[in-house]
Amino acid sequence: MMLIYRQAAAIKLGTVSAAIAMAMAWPGMAQAQSANTTAAVPKNYYTFQHVVYQNDGGFPENRAYFLRFLHHIGAHIAATDGQVEIRVVNFASGVTLFQMAKTDTDLRNEIDTLRAKGVRFLICRNTLNGMGLHAEDLYGVRPDDVVPSGVAEIARLQGLGFVYIHP
Repeated sequence: MMLIYRQAAAIKLGTVSAAIAMAMAWPGMAQAQSANTTAAVPKNYYTFQHVVYQNDGGFPENRAYFLRFLHHIGAHIAATDGQVEIRVVNFASGVTLFQMAKTDTDLRNEIDTLRAKGVRFLICRNTLNGMGLHAEDLYGVRPDDVVPSGVAEIARLQGLGFVYIHP
């Protein structure tokens, strides 16, 4: 309750006072804000990560969303110096990524680059059935990439210790 009070009080006090009050509420915040953002990340800063990304599409701008989504995954791999296992669970409109990649070179290249770095793309069978699709209708999807349910797969992976991300 005290933290909530400090936050509310900080908002009323104004910009400078708010910064001081917020720093008091969250120890270390002031140091983090003044840190050099261009400094190199220390070796072994990140421990090995297990991550599941959810892709359920980005309608109406699917292509732009998919390119951004794939870029985020690549940036994640780079930031951790490859110390990460990533699975991307695709369901609903997210499966459109693999339909579009059949004819879109940029999407195809991004998918291939991430696969080469160990990213595993999983496809929801329920979505395929609902859309009247088969694995071979999608770019680079093999039968062993298809899981019974996208949502259930995310829950299963979280139960195994994977961290969930939905950008």
